[in-house]
Amino acid sequence: MSINELGSMLGDPLMQRALIAAVLVGLAAPVVGTYLVQRRLSLLGDGIGHVALTGVALGWLIANAMNLAPNDVLALPGAVLAAVVGAVVIEIVREHGKTSGDVALALLFYGGIAGGVLLIKAAGGTSATLVGYLFGSISTVTTSDVVMTVVLAAVILLVGVGLRTALFAVSHDEEFARASGLPVRFLNVAIAVIAALTVTVAMRVVGVLLVSALMIVPVAISQLTARSFRGTMRLAMAIGVAVCITGLTITYFQDLSPGATIVVLAIVLYAAVAVARPLFVRRPWHDPHPEIADDVELAHGRTGAAQEHLGAER
Repeated sequence: MSINELGSMLGDPLMQRALIAAVLVGLAAPVVGTYLVQRRLSLLGDGIGHVALTGVALGWLIANAMNLAPNDVLALPGAVLAAVVGAVVIEIVREHGKTSGDVALALLFYGGIAGGVLLIKAAGGTSATLVGYLFGSISTVTTSDVVMTVVLAAVILLVGVGLRTALFAVSHDEEFARASGLPVRFLNVAIAVIAALTVTVAMRVVGVLLVSALMIVPVAISQLTARSFRGTMRLAMAIGVAVCITGLTITYFQDLSPGATIVVLAIVLYAAVAVARPLFVRRPWHDPHPEIADDVELAHGRTGAAQEHLGAER
């Protein structure tokens, strides 16, 4: 790639918007993914993504009823609302144990996509209308989309990074967090909500079918080398940004799907690190659990600080 080609890419308003969205998604998705991996809820993003499709279709339906143009002007707000509601419902179901986690996720999967197909038809569209949301369509990112992405990403990073100690305590040992006086229910809902926001933020970049990969794969790569929860999150954020920018740059010059390219790059990187790691690391980092040892100590040693930090929310 020559300097002129790089300048042409960076000077393109479409690519400028796309790069901003990609960087924010690359930063935000692994933050939430780190908590989901810790909680063994790696597929939660997929379930929320399917519910978000219902929100997209609902946005179309409302926009048509109000004669708003373009038809998808309310798609992203609708996706945010539906995803947050779906995430909170699944957390309530999980907490009260009325059904198993995998059954609840299955209900989100099938109910969400079925609701989206039915509502988009009622809005005058077709199933093909949802394809851009399923697989990502970064070429359709508008200035208003970028503004909403900036706002939502800021909320995700503020909660996910700012409350890391308390959220880690809940994700690692919920009973310890409850015994320490932390607002466990609030923190569980907070994780579910920022997961929902992450899905809607990443929807334009990689699509709802692939968003879970961007949340989880950078974290999986980080866990191969990082030795702490904190280090895993930081490295995953760096990897997320790197694969998003690289994938987007490739698709500027090649006629490829940005979302699929980004995810494939992440998976290839995981395979490369997994193969190379034994050559450089002699002792397993997860025996017994040193990857979380310093954060366990952090959570135990700073419970008071976490309580003070969350005091206004209790």
